Amino acid sequence: MTQANLVVGYLATPGGADALALAVRFARTLGAEVNICIVLPPDTAPPGTVPKGGGYEEVVAEQAQGWLDDALASVPDDVVAHTHLSFDESFTDGLIREALRLQAAAIVVGGAGGGLVGSFSLGSVVNELLHSSPVPVAVAPRGTRDSRVQRVHEITCAIGRRQGSDLLLATAVRASRVADVPLRLVSLVALDPTFGSLRGDAEAVRSHALAHAERTLDAARNELPADFPVTSTIVNGPSVEAAVEQLSWDDGDVIMVGSSRLSAPRRIFLGSTAAKMLRVLDVPMVVVPRDELKDGEDNS
Repeated sequence: MTQANLVVGYLATPGGADALALAVRFARTLGAEVNICIVLPPDTAPPGTVPKGGGYEEVVAEQAQGWLDDALASVPDDVVAHTHLSFDESFTDGLIREALRLQAAAIVVGGAGGGLVGSFSLGSVVNELLHSSPVPVAVAPRGTRDSRVQRVHEITCAIGRRQGSDLLLATAVRASRVADVPLRLVSLVALDPTFGSLRGDAEAVRSHALAHAERTLDAARNELPADFPVTSTIVNGPSVEAAVEQLSWDDGDVIMVGSSRLSAPRRIFLGSTAAKMLRVLDVPMVVVPRDELKDGEDNS
């Protein structure tokens, strides 16, 4: 069996430390290796801003290599890790290129730094990854670096009705099997006002939504072996945020979600439901592309 690879989009920041901590947790759980990656912009420094005799790339690369060395030294002895330094006009494109080169199972990034509010605060790089990556992206909530949890304890899979849910379920099942942890299937029913619905039919809308959620979970369970450690649940509320907040979470849990129907084939596009969930969750979220990337396929 080929050793699984995880790519960490690293910066010497608290968010970078969160990403590395989550990657170490995943590596222990999945028997994977960690690849700590920094992508630097190519030489665009104006003349006179770097020491004589040293090119801009060399100066910045030396500093970045120091950050990588420090990050590598912080990885526990029971996890195999490597460092990679590359140059690209775009951090996102460079990181995706490294992930494809290393045939990574996922890209792991930290959610801290600008963007969405809540435990996840997505900076521009993370935001771009969540709208363009051809491989799953795992986002570590702020403070992951302070957790003492060493492995994933349970995987929650948020099942929806849209195209791509089959791949999401298959990915969650595969991860659950490899990790040897239980799988929890969840269908979120956000009872938002329905466009064009008649006054007084709120209960009909609710019944229809719950019936659909039940059929979805039954279909998902039918894809699993009878002895698979899986539970299923339906949660509902006036909004996605209210629904997801009804779920119980423990440190060591992970939630997996699918891409929006707006995503290009084999690419991620973070949908509005997942974005709303990010605002209220403080467990790692893994976003899975709509279609599987075939071996040897780049599409970048």
